[in-house]
Amino acid sequence: MSDAKTPEDTYVHRLSVVIPIYQAERTLQAVLEEVHPLTSPFSTPDGYRAVVEEVILAYDHGPDRSAELVRQLAQTHSHVKAVWLSRNFGQHAATLAGIASSGGDWIVTLDEDGQHDPRFIGSMLDTAMRESADVVYAEATNKPPHGYMRNTASRVSKRLLESVFGGGQASNFNSYRLILGEIGRSVAAYSGTGVYLDVALSWVAARIVTSPVLLREEGDRRSGYSYRRLMAHFWRMILTSGTRGLRLVTATGAFFALGGILFAIYLVIMRTTVGDIPEGWTSQMVVTALGTGAILVSLGIIAEYLGVAVNMALGKPAYLIVRDPRNGPLGHRHGEPAE
Repeated sequence: MSDAKTPEDTYVHRLSVVIPIYQAERTLQAVLEEVHPLTSPFSTPDGYRAVVEEVILAYDHGPDRSAELVRQLAQTHSHVKAVWLSRNFGQHAATLAGIASSGGDWIVTLDEDGQHDPRFIGSMLDTAMRESADVVYAEATNKPPHGYMRNTASRVSKRLLESVFGGGQASNFNSYRLILGEIGRSVAAYSGTGVYLDVALSWVAARIVTSPVLLREEGDRRSGYSYRRLMAHFWRMILTSGTRGLRLVTATGAFFALGGILFAIYLVIMRTTVGDIPEGWTSQMVVTALGTGAILVSLGIIAEYLGVAVNMALGKPAYLIVRDPRNGPLGHRHGEPAE
C-alpha cells in the first residue's frame, strides 16, 4: 500500500485573522495570546490542516492607549500586521480595511474584547469544508452576554430586517465570521461608504451557514455601543439591505391607486342610484381618489429609479468573478479527488 499523502492531507489552509481595534488596551494582549498557538500549523477536529499566517490589527482611533499596544505587538510578533485608519470610522469600516489588507485563503474576524474564543476557528473551518460554504457565522449556543432588552431588540430587529427588508440571513449576522478570502477581499473592494458588511457578503456568497460556538463575557470594559448607536446600526442595516423598502413604496402606491379607482366607481354608482348626495361632493371625492392614486404610482416609479441609483451607490456588483472552487481551499475537502 502506498504511503503517499492525498492532497487534502498536505494542503494547509492559510488563515488571516482580522481584529478591529477601538478600545483594546485591556483585552487585546489576552486575545493575541489565545491566537498565538494557531500560528503554528494545527489540525482541525475533522482533520484539516490550517495555520494563522497573519493577525491584522485595524486601529480605529479609540480613546485609550491601544495605539501603543498595537505598535508593540507589531514589533514583537512577526505575524502581527498593523493597519492604521486616518481617523475613527467605526467597527465595520475598520473590519473592511483589515479584510482588504489580508492575504489568506480564509479570513476570520474577531472582536478585540475577548468575547470570541479563537479555539472555535478550527470547527468553523470544518463547517465551511463540510458544507462547501463561502461564509460561516458563529452561532452562539448560550445566551449572548448582554442584557435582556438588548438581546431581545437585536433578535427582533434582525428578524424584521430578514423578513420585511430582504436582509438575507440577518438573524445569523454577527462579528465572529469565517469568510473565503477572495470573497471577503472583493466585498472590501467594491462596498460603498456605510454599507453593512454582512449584507454585502450576502450579495455574492453562494452559501452562508453557521457553526456552534460558546460566547464569553466581554473583557474588562464597557461596550462601546449605546442603545442610540445600536439603533443607528440597525437603521444602516435597513438602508443597505437593498431596495425592498423602495419596492414597498411602489406596492403601496399601486394598492392605493387601485383602491382609488374602485372608490371612484363606487361613488359614481351611489350618485346615480341614491341621488341625495350633496352637489359636487362626488366629483370632488373622485378627483381626490384618482389624484392620490396617480401621485402614489408616480412616487413608486421614482422609487424604482432611486433603487437603481441606490444599488450603484452601495457598490452592489452585477457579478463577481472567482476562481474555480475546486482550485481553491474548498477543493480540498476529504474524499474529493483533486483535479
